[in-house]
Amino acid sequence: MKLELYYAPGACSFVPHVALEAAHAAAGAAFEPRLVKLHRGEHKTPEYLAMNPNGQVPVLVVDGRPLNQIVAICDFIDRSFPQAGLLPGEPWARAQALSQLAWMNNTVHPTFTHVFRPSDFATSPEAQADVRMAAMARYRKYLERIQAWTSEASPYWFGARVGVHDAYAFTLFRWGGFAGIDPQSMPGYRDYVQRVMAAPVVAAVLERERIKLDTYKPAA
Repeated sequence: MKLELYYAPGACSFVPHVALEAAHAAAGAAFEPRLVKLHRGEHKTPEYLAMNPNGQVPVLVVDGRPLNQIVAICDFIDRSFPQAGLLPGEPWARAQALSQLAWMNNTVHPTFTHVFRPSDFATSPEAQADVRMAAMARYRKYLERIQAWTSEASPYWFGARVGVHDAYAFTLFRWGGFAGIDPQSMPGYRDYVQRVMAAPVVAAVLERERIKLDTYKPAA
């Protein structure tokens, strides 16, 4: 099986990037990381749009066939390489895990989009500021919910091995800095994320993407 992951550093593609690194470590599954330079508009080229008409990362190409959307990609990787233990195997636990993953993807993530690109949702500067402020408040509440979930992590979300939830929780927490959330204000979440970052498969992806955790800058 030939696997290619189209990713952008620090984007949500970090989640399947970690999943593939875990599959490589556990099952020897090779994959080719394909860097997409968003600032150069590489996600808007005809070639890229042929793989993902939404012009987004990630895209997982499997034997020449593109697969989009994080939940679908992570489910495919887990089913293809169960040795990695990316998701629970028991049916009810797996369904609950997919419910959490879908919520992170379809609720928390779009809320951050309102923070990061309010111009997509309002035209005037005043309206954009209102959109951003409201989204920032919602985003913190969502991170607090994730912090409550991760309080039971031992050491990771589902136990001894890093899974896709850990990778998404890291990504969303890192984005919190851009939303004006001081990581020191959420110590439980911060400590959990630091454990996740120390895991070898996560550390490998952090190095490849050249990203760090702290994106927060206090207001002057």
